[in-house]
Amino acid sequence: MECNKSENMRKCPCTYEPCSRKGICCECIEYHKKSGELPGCFFSKAAERTYNRSVEYFASSEKNRWMADE
Repeated sequence: MECNKSENMRKCPCTYEPCSRKGICCECIEYHKKSGELPGCFFSKAAERTYNRSVEYFASSEKNRWMADE
């Protein structure tokens, strides 16, 4: 499979600018998985800006978001 970095860059919501993996999704996912984290694209815009990529924070932020929608 060929990586479409230019298209990925347009869609990538990650705000961490010095990231060398930005737009290369397979490398991003691998990096965060090794760290026990999720990539920024899994998070809401507000949650992504905290740079907390933990699974626990993701679950908490999503639960809060769903409860706010009710």
